Amino acid sequence: MNLDDLSLIQQLDAQNMLGEIDHLPAQLEQAYALGQSLPLPEGDFKQVVIAGMGGSAIGADLLSAYIAGTCDLPIIVWRDYGLPAFAKGPGTLFIASSHSGNTEETLDAYENAQKAGCTLLAISTGGKLAEKAAAANIPFWKFEHKGQPRAAVGFSFGLLLALFARLGLIPGQEDAVRETVAAMHEQQAHLKADVPAALNPAKRYAGQLVGRWVTVFGSGALAPVARRWKGQINELAKAPANFEFLPEADHNTLAGLVNPSELLMSRTMTMFINAPSDHPRNRLRSEITRQTFMLEGSNTDFYMAKGNSTLAHIWTALHFGDYMTYYLAIAYQVDPTPVDALQNLKTALAAQK
Repeated sequence: MNLDDLSLIQQLDAQNMLGEIDHLPAQLEQAYALGQSLPLPEGDFKQVVIAGMGGSAIGADLLSAYIAGTCDLPIIVWRDYGLPAFAKGPGTLFIASSHSGNTEETLDAYENAQKAGCTLLAISTGGKLAEKAAAANIPFWKFEHKGQPRAAVGFSFGLLLALFARLGLIPGQEDAVRETVAAMHEQQAHLKADVPAALNPAKRYAGQLVGRWVTVFGSGALAPVARRWKGQINELAKAPANFEFLPEADHNTLAGLVNPSELLMSRTMTMFINAPSDHPRNRLRSEITRQTFMLEGSNTDFYMAKGNSTLAHIWTALHFGDYMTYYLAIAYQVDPTPVDALQNLKTALAAQK
């Protein structure tokens, strides 16, 4: 597959997922700016529960990892029906995040949070969640996006970042967002589709992933980025992948590198996402873990995040992964946008109501 054939890329990418990826820096900037003017929930909060699935939940994961060292409140990302038992009363800020506003699990969690007397806030493009928010007269943060939820990660993160800053739970993020967007643009100049594979690292990395089961490692603030890479391989390239978090993976995953040896040597690729902001011990762990995989015959490679801040490291790594997995989809000659398997599942579930 020639990843430099722009006409074939355009033919495969009928719904322009590439345009969504190209636009991601601007989307993040727009989301943070939008979040400065939307209505705030009121209360003395003791904990935060953010309910969402898929592309909506990953924004909450990224936020939780990024602010872990600066936010005094515990944050739970809830990917399920119902609600944890501790989430009750106005001291719990419950945030329902659903791109469509119709996500079954998130709506169920919202209804449970409402019954539990939590302070509520809803984020979506509309749908049933918007209707419920209007009926209950709770703050509703609406954003405009017509594409796939995974392509709206700038909104699902940027709005939450603005919310936490405005509530005084973290310091203001204007400078960090500005530097992050600049770092994304600088890196992007080398990743766009019109940059030939010989000069485009995202295309070269994609070529290494073809025909292999991919495992992505990350630590600290980059752990949810590893999850994002895995999800993008699944949804864009329609290929299997999994993710691991350091240092936890060093306490179990390393033991699984023996059998079956023929699979490890020929059909796997292990990717390590690194950043200057990694904890020094995790940086060392990443290096030693990669060496261990190599000695056991597994193909490996690593990506080093760009920029001068933890926020920039998160977003340059995420953006690189989006480009890489997009080119992997093109290499497999599949349309990166539709996810028929997920739609079929939703249809089957809806038929059983």
